[in-house]
Amino acid sequence: MSGFSAEWLSLREPYDARARNGTVLDAVAAMVAGRTSVAIVDLACGTGATLRSIASLLPTRQSWRLVDNDLSLLARAMPLLPIAGQNVMTVPIDIARDLEAALDGPIDLVTTSALLDLVSADWLERFATEAAVRNLPVYAALSYDGAIAFEPGDALDARIIASFNRHQRIDKGFGPALGPSAVGEAMARFEALRYKVLHGPSNWSFGPSDDEIQSEFVTGLALAARDSGDLSLAEIIGWLERRRDHIASGRSSIRVGHVDFLAQPTGTR
Repeated sequence: MSGFSAEWLSLREPYDARARNGTVLDAVAAMVAGRTSVAIVDLACGTGATLRSIASLLPTRQSWRLVDNDLSLLARAMPLLPIAGQNVMTVPIDIARDLEAALDGPIDLVTTSALLDLVSADWLERFATEAAVRNLPVYAALSYDGAIAFEPGDALDARIIASFNRHQRIDKGFGPALGPSAVGEAMARFEALRYKVLHGPSNWSFGPSDDEIQSEFVTGLALAARDSGDLSLAEIIGWLERRRDHIASGRSSIRVGHVDFLAQPTGTR
């Protein structure tokens, strides 16, 4: 499952592409460089942004299975024009329930983006175990790590961020979500399964000209803080109004922490 609207995914895609960690991407490319073809399954694919971001780094002959439970997003994930050597199939599967089905069949690489912070500890354990049993490498990108920095600062920033991070731990369809701790727990779990894990930051950096995504982002934080009930409605509205004023006047910058990693099994397939 992805849990995001097509509009939000479209808005964030160029920022995601810019944020992806280059060292981790180089390692993904190096891992498959000697192959004549590669089979990839992309979990919670949304509209196919991972395919668009990394396809050029992979061997020309590619077989993609794009997995999501949102049929509307899957419809947008199919390329408008076929690319020579690239076969793309969309597969409607709820990975919260039927993860094993998504991982069946010939696979050389599992990819996912902006997913792990939504899942539960139990699901993460299941995912890592299923990948290890199949000896599958995993490229997991853009996992939120809980760090947000605003410029200029506001007296309520820390409380809003803390409230948002608590909200990130509510059930997103997989059980109680790991939220900001997910990426650290995922890497530790793969390492315990004798994977080699390479990781690096993939932070969003929004400058003064990135007004649309900044506005959407701070609105999302305010709504999460409202739902969490940690601050009064007047405090949240005041904070949001001040943030929007900074954005409108071209004085706002935001950094949002994310982490990418590549987990490679150390055994041979």
